[in-house]
Parts: sequence; structure tokens; C-alpha cells
Amino acid sequence: MPNIASVLKEEILRLARKEVRNETEGLKKASAQYRSEIAALKRRAASLEKQLQHVAKKDASKAAAPTDAEGGLRVRFSAKGLATQRQKLGISAAEMGLLLNVSAQTIYNWEAGKSRPRQQQLGAIATLRGLGKRKIKAQLQELTATEEKTAE
Repeated sequence: MPNIASVLKEEILRLARKEVRNETEGLKKASAQYRSEIAALKRRAASLEKQLQHVAKKDASKAAAPTDAEGGLRVRFSAKGLATQRQKLGISAAEMGLLLNVSAQTIYNWEAGKSRPRQQQLGAIATLRGLGKRKIKAQLQELTATEEKTAE
């Protein structure tokens, strides 16, 4: 006949294991649910970060066109572009300098990339870009006529 103490001990262990299993089963389910919620939140955070980067790129491209103090758009300057523009108009560096109110040497320095025009001169260069050969020639004639009058 088995010892009553050992039978009681085994029954108590079995019931204790059953109770512990019942208690931990609820915790396991809650833990699994929390893990899945955390994973969903991480996916959502990653998605929102991508959207934020996309919006930041759009804003950066809009801000890439800086403005000057007066609120107008800044004019881009390229030495090669200035030389090409002058050749396209068929005018000399001295004539270009006359139109921009600078010396011919300054035009050569700008075209060589040795120096850059000031903001005010960039505005004058931008206005020249919009003019055709005929208007440029007319302006040159007016400027030379006024210079001849002032020289007399």
C-alpha cells in the first residue's frame, strides 16, 4: 500500500502545476497580444517616418529656390552661360560691360570664373537674358549716344 504522505504530496504537486498553468496561460496570451500591438506600432512609426521624409524632401525642393532680401527670386549665375549669352547676342565684352555698367575686363573675369557679379549686377544680367538682339542693339546705340553727349 502506497504511503498516504507520498500520494498527498503528488496530488498537491499536480494541483499546484494546474493552477500555475492556468495563471500563466492568461499572462502568455496578454504578452502575445502586447507583442503583436508593439509590432503594429513599429510598422506604423516606420510608415510615418517615410511619409515625413517624403514631405521633407518636397519642402527642401521648394526651399531650394532661395530669395534675396527684396523677396524676388535669386538669379543663378554661370560663367559659361554668360559667355554663351554674349556670343549668342553677338556683342563684345566691352558692349556687354556697357550694358551692365561694368568694364570689359570685369566681363572677362566673370566669364573666366575668376570673380562673380554682385546681386545688383545679377539682376541686370537677368534682364539682358530676356532681351533679343534688336533690343540689345537699340540699347547699345542709346548708351553710346548718351556717352558721346556727356563726352562733349
